[in-house]
Amino acid sequence: MKKTFILLAFLFCFHSFSIAATVDTVETYSNAMKKSIKAVVIKPDQYSAAKDFPVVYLLHGHSGNYADWVTKANGFQAAADLYNMIIVCPDGGYSSWYWDSPVDAQSKYETYVSKELVSWVDSKYKTVKDRKGRAITGLSMGGHGALYLAFRHQDVFGAAGSMSGGVDIRPFPNNWEMAQRLGSYAEQPERWEQHTVINMLHLLKPNALALIIDCGTEDFFYKVNEKLHEKLLYNNIAHDYITRPGAHNWPYWNNAVKYQLLFMNQFFTKK
Repeated sequence: MKKTFILLAFLFCFHSFSIAATVDTVETYSNAMKKSIKAVVIKPDQYSAAKDFPVVYLLHGHSGNYADWVTKANGFQAAADLYNMIIVCPDGGYSSWYWDSPVDAQSKYETYVSKELVSWVDSKYKTVKDRKGRAITGLSMGGHGALYLAFRHQDVFGAAGSMSGGVDIRPFPNNWEMAQRLGSYAEQPERWEQHTVINMLHLLKPNALALIIDCGTEDFFYKVNEKLHEKLLYNNIAHDYITRPGAHNWPYWNNAVKYQLLFMNQFFTKK
């Protein structure tokens, strides 16, 4: 009963919080891809009053862009004020899957998000310039991307999450232009094995990442999320795992993101 009351109080606070956060669209530059790339940066109302702020990088899904979260989600910006955090919504391209593509020189979004954008944000904003003050999460392609980037860059991110993430790409060899980024699964099976999140648990250092994974039971990615959860348990890797009725859509993500940002705040503020 006590936990239920606390959760209800949190949700009431989140929904009723007056949003005063500043939402900016900024233009960054990727030297790896030799092009300008837009992003959304959400600053808390107390930005001018404090010294440094933790940052959550919030990734979009396939066919989306940097503006998806602020145009399709509802009120998640309140977390910036509620938790005194900066939220950055990068552009990950139409179908990059946040890899540095071995076959497409114009798709180097691992380098862009984990290095170039992080460096740019740290140079322009009052941020905690340490993995203890950085987290990354996202939906669908972005859920895969957040875990992929965090697993490979544990020196950059201290916490990672996924909402409805494509955490195992192998069951979907003909979907979402992944073959255009990796080559076909039939011709490049080893490459696909190396670029799927579920095969990357060996990269995790003990207690290196705070992890939260969320997927609806009606989602076409539900089974691969269940398998990732089971593999994390087998390898004794601590993580939060959430499932509930829901599909692969914005109503689900609009709810899920609130739990993700609460989790990230708990990571930032733990003693």
